[in-house]
Amino acid sequence: METFKLKIVASSRVFFDGECQCLVIPYIDGGEMAFLPHHENCVVPIETGEMRIKKEDGTETDAFVGDGFIEFLDNEAVLVCASAETPEEIDERRAAEAKLRAEERLRQKQSQLEYSISKANLSRAMERLKIKNRHGIKN
Repeated sequence: METFKLKIVASSRVFFDGECQCLVIPYIDGGEMAFLPHHENCVVPIETGEMRIKKEDGTETDAFVGDGFIEFLDNEAVLVCASAETPEEIDERRAAEAKLRAEERLRQKQSQLEYSISKANLSRAMERLKIKNRHGIKN
């Protein structure tokens, strides 16, 4: 099976560095975008959501990914993002607390910027909880 080189760099670590058969990322229009070997060269923004990596050996890894971008050039992809976590790494209690804090902030009178930040915080927390629950992993 053909593969391409993928490196995923989150703000705190290198999340993945190896060969893969397929990468599916959350796209800015609310959908998904898939990358296969020999994809056309591009730079694409990504949104917070769930990504899927099909590794060289055929095993699949699902993970939460924060906002960022991916560059695909000459059969090599580099994804740079705010955060990347497997369902096992997501702290459900912390995500639930972040969701409650963001919901409370949205109920308060805020500037347009503060409102946008609160909505983004709520979106990240809800996506983490959704991924954690979908995979049935408990802390």
